[in-house]
Amino acid sequence: MSLPEFAAFRANRLPAMISEAGALAGKTILVTGGSMGIGFACATACRAAGANVVLAARGAAVLAESAARLAQLKGSGYVETVAGDVGEEADVEEFFARAIARFDRCDGVIHAAGVMGPVGSITDVDSNAWLETIRINLFGTFLITRVAARHMRAAGGGRIVLFSGGGASTPFPDHTAYACSKVAVVRFTETVAKELAPLVEINCLGPGLVATRLALDAQSSAEKLRGAVSPEVGASAALFLVSDAAKGITGRFVAAQYDDYRSWKSRGVPLDDGDLFTLRRVVPRDRNLDWQ
Repeated sequence: MSLPEFAAFRANRLPAMISEAGALAGKTILVTGGSMGIGFACATACRAAGANVVLAARGAAVLAESAARLAQLKGSGYVETVAGDVGEEADVEEFFARAIARFDRCDGVIHAAGVMGPVGSITDVDSNAWLETIRINLFGTFLITRVAARHMRAAGGGRIVLFSGGGASTPFPDHTAYACSKVAVVRFTETVAKELAPLVEINCLGPGLVATRLALDAQSSAEKLRGAVSPEVGASAALFLVSDAAKGITGRFVAAQYDDYRSWKSRGVPLDDGDLFTLRRVVPRDRNLDWQ
């Protein structure tokens, strides 16, 4: 698919971005993977909502270009950049040091950085590439969350949004590294939410099959992307979850494309405990069977 064809394909799936003007006014949000794709969409949404945004990504040149684009878009907040690898602890420490040096605070984190990893049968994929995917997608999530939690606890609280993906809720053949890393992020979220409550709230977001060049390359054809959604769908959900409007929602696995997450609190859904919107094992009684 050519770039013009891809742009037209995405345009047909772009929803109107939900307006959250002022929802993040005065706040500072760190967005990893913020130079492109869903990370850039999240950064755009946060800045439009009034936040100062710190973009973190590995490629310094692309990062600078993305920051310049972001600064030209609608929004009142300032933009800072910091290059680094989410799988390297020193780099992650620098992400937060830069945010605090520039804005004196970090109120929220949207961790969108990640890689697809090797594609193919488990018998054929490169083992080093498989392990590298786990390092970035899972260990990187651990590092980002740990450093964020330390800063947020000291500051009196904060909100963290992590990203799940394909394979977290259903099998994802030929993408074992990606699938295993992303399902692990969900259970990591559920576990850490209990450790960090009540000061720090954390949720995991499944953005759906996102219409990006990365997804197109992985899926091979537009036909396989028939059910794809725009990055703005996940970005809108991430914006809600990192805002004060989501206070009280923690440890949940949120499907951006399907869940009516904005109504959960008004419906009285118990979201600080219980198994709604979490990973769990299905047992016979869940299928109305009377054994075990």
